[in-house]
Amino acid sequence: MKTISAPTAPAAIGPYAHAIQTGPFVFCSGQTPIDPSTAKLVEGGIDAQTKQVFANITAVLAASGLTLQDVVKSTVYLKDMGDFAAMNAIYAAAFAPHKPARTTIQAAKLPLDCMVEIEVIAAVKA
Repeated sequence: MKTISAPTAPAAIGPYAHAIQTGPFVFCSGQTPIDPSTAKLVEGGIDAQTKQVFANITAVLAASGLTLQDVVKSTVYLKDMGDFAAMNAIYAAAFAPHKPARTTIQAAKLPLDCMVEIEVIAAVKA
């Protein structure tokens, strides 16, 4: 296993790695909408938070030599399923034209009481 640390992503807020590469896959820890420059949640609602989550995921994938186009599976955790449409529009634009497999779950409570957290699994380029 190879531990991946992304210097441009927010520091981990617990005892975990940004990502782990094992075999042909990179397993990325869930990213929350923390602005790496302030170490605080971004303001502005679900749109701003989802965009920041994708910026953080992109940073972690880049540290692995990958992009969003290499993602094969994602799991989205929403504080409120009522935010699904807004999150989904940003999600679709971030991955376009790619469409990885996905699960979306409403969670009772997310880290730092954020509105969205997303984790991904990506395939390493041959």
